[in-house]
Amino acid sequence: MRGNWYRRMLLSYFPIFLITVAVLFFIFVIIVSDISYKQTVKADRITTDYVVGRLTSSLKGIEMDVLEEVEKNKRYEDFLNVGLTEQDSEIILDVAGSIRELASRDSLIESIYIYRMKDQKVLTRSGLMDLETFADRVFLEEALTKLDDRSWSPIRGYREFSSNQEKRVISAYRREPLPFGNDGLVVINLDMYAVERTIRSMNSSEVSFLDVRDASGELVFSTRSADMALQGEKGRVVNRVTSEVLGWQFESGLAAGQLFTWVSFISYIWVVLGIVTVVAALLYLIFITRKNYQPIRAMVGRIESLRQREDELGLKRDELSMIDRALEDLIRQAADYEKQQRDNLLIGRRQLFYDLMQGEIPDRLEDRLKKLGVLPKEEPLQLAFVVVEIRNYPDFRSSFSERDQHTLKFALTNVLQELAQIDGLYGWTEWIAEERMGMIVGVSRNELSAAEAIRGFADKGKAWVEQHFRFPLLFCVGHVERDWQRIDRSYKAALDVLQHKLSLGQEAILMSEDLPEAADRKWHEYVRMISELVRDFRHLDGDWRMRLDQWFEQMSQDCLKDEDIRMLLQMMMDMLGYEMIPLSAELRDVFQGPEGKRLRKDTEKAGDLEQLKSLYSEHLTGLYRLYVAHSETKNHRAMVSELKTYIEENFENPDLSLKHISDRFHISAKYASYLFKEEFNLKFVDFIVQLRMERAQELLAETDDTIQNISIRVGYANSITFGRVFKRIVGVTPGDYRKLKLKPDRTRHSGI
Repeated sequence: MRGNWYRRMLLSYFPIFLITVAVLFFIFVIIVSDISYKQTVKADRITTDYVVGRLTSSLKGIEMDVLEEVEKNKRYEDFLNVGLTEQDSEIILDVAGSIRELASRDSLIESIYIYRMKDQKVLTRSGLMDLETFADRVFLEEALTKLDDRSWSPIRGYREFSSNQEKRVISAYRREPLPFGNDGLVVINLDMYAVERTIRSMNSSEVSFLDVRDASGELVFSTRSADMALQGEKGRVVNRVTSEVLGWQFESGLAAGQLFTWVSFISYIWVVLGIVTVVAALLYLIFITRKNYQPIRAMVGRIESLRQREDELGLKRDELSMIDRALEDLIRQAADYEKQQRDNLLIGRRQLFYDLMQGEIPDRLEDRLKKLGVLPKEEPLQLAFVVVEIRNYPDFRSSFSERDQHTLKFALTNVLQELAQIDGLYGWTEWIAEERMGMIVGVSRNELSAAEAIRGFADKGKAWVEQHFRFPLLFCVGHVERDWQRIDRSYKAALDVLQHKLSLGQEAILMSEDLPEAADRKWHEYVRMISELVRDFRHLDGDWRMRLDQWFEQMSQDCLKDEDIRMLLQMMMDMLGYEMIPLSAELRDVFQGPEGKRLRKDTEKAGDLEQLKSLYSEHLTGLYRLYVAHSETKNHRAMVSELKTYIEENFENPDLSLKHISDRFHISAKYASYLFKEEFNLKFVDFIVQLRMERAQELLAETDDTIQNISIRVGYANSITFGRVFKRIVGVTPGDYRKLKLKPDRTRHSGI
């Protein structure tokens, strides 16, 4: 068993090994040769497609650039008008200059010219000439018989003047004006030498060649090297690609001898490497078999004893399969155990976190914290619960994919914990909602102000996340507690802060201590204020603005919850709608149409009370003016009062006029002038002038601003007009008024 088993094991592998290596080796050489050839052909195909694609793209790009310029530049259309051209000779110069600029943009363009059918004139970059004297007349006459031909011409000779040397070009022409006009033709000529040079720059003649043939099969151009031509080498064409734009066929192949030289060279290398590998493998096999003989023999002895016991149970299994199965079972069990332990640890931490939030304190809390690896190193601590919310969560979801969202949330938990550690704080984070994270922050009891330390950490975390992750966070910090058993109180305080975002403003860090003391909410007072506002609004009393300001100020002082604020705002709009909707279809659309839906949507997006106040003030102002315009036939005084208020707020606008007023209030200019004259016995213009002069007197007396700036601030475009009007109204010039240190005269406007 000893020697025989060793020799039997060693020699049994040799025949299979040698046969397998030999077969694989020769198959490998054949496959490598075939793959090399196929990959080379494939690479040549890709290169040829690239050349054709680049050339096609260049031709289309040139055509689009020229046609776009012809379409956008009105001078081209003017050139086709013979009468207009005779009146304005600058048209020919402008178009000729544009042609020169177009030709200079791309090295492929040889020339561009325009043929005008009405008088048979041709305009080139050199100037205007008759068709009879134009050297390219033959091509142009043939093009006139095929006006709808969209393809490029075959290679042809071109010269602008008979004395010029003929150049090889390909041409395309389009009707003018675009796309189906009959007033002229735009002809684009591409330099064939530049085209050939472009093709040659994209092909390596040392490895492959490229023959270009026209639609009739004639050779147009070839990239074959001079050596190939001298040696008479043809090379094998392996790919053919046809250009739909030109109608040319591009035939590509490998330079003769290159492919077979490389394949042969690689084959010789692999033969040598194969022989060396076989010899090395044999020596290594003998060495490793001898080295591992003793351990394997001992293992086989143990396996034989196990096999004898298993044979008694009727199990037949060879030694290696038994070893393999035992190892697989061991590895699987170890991996399953490790995964289960990790999952149990994460689940245990999350469950304990939730229990602490809800105030369900388990027995032997310190042992649980230690076992789960979240026990603070420094004890005791001052603890606070922080709710971290991703602001504008819909924008966050639309900006990142679902996978990126999970990645960013995972990174966010680690970042905040590390920042807390850097500041010497304890941090434990868990996600408690889709857009919300909970964090227990611990501060040493030696710290004099735990709240300030947590505020500093939150400020640093907010800045870091906005700089690196590009999305904003909101930190709501609960009360600071002195033991773990009260952490649920801090959590509830943080949630309470979260529900007062509108009242507390746009701050990204909200502390529970920022909330005022809880007080009884007298809802009937808010309902009364809303009713009074609606009543003033309905009676066209301008005091509704003051009541709106008072109402928002009261909500800010009481620090109402966000849901309560939105409920009161909706109540106000419902009460207004009940009063306004029956009056007209236009008013009904304000409440029930797109504008009303937009208001509700903007209300949900608002970040604080100031934004809500501005939003509703603007909305109600527009509604009020619409309501006043609707009621103008019933209450002229209210209309005039609103006009007067608007003018007093906007008299510094230089564009303020009767037309502006009529557009703003949906009334005619004559009617607005009539209301003003009837109510104040004063013209509209005189009223604005008095307001501006009173404001100018205030600025002259109370500021050191220049007269020019003052004239602009009160609605005049220049100081000359301002000075003339000022002297007519006040009696002295603005400069003299300031020198004499006169006081503003408000008697004129105060009487209105």
